[in-house]
Amino acid sequence: MSKIKSHSGAAKRFKRTANGFKHKQSHTSHILTKKSTKRKRHLRALSQIAQSDKALIVRMLPYI
Repeated sequence: MSKIKSHSGAAKRFKRTANGFKHKQSHTSHILTKKSTKRKRHLRALSQIAQSDKALIVRMLPYI
């Protein structure tokens, strides 16, 4: 039986951790002048995906 392809967009955005998947947060690429330093600093950190989205990500990334 043939292998299932990974979703290439999801493969670029999500990395597996022991407890699920991590991802980079949005709103960090442009129009940064109106955003506070605190807001930008907190957006820098990687965050975990929601538990409700985990099944969808696992389906898109079968071998990761």
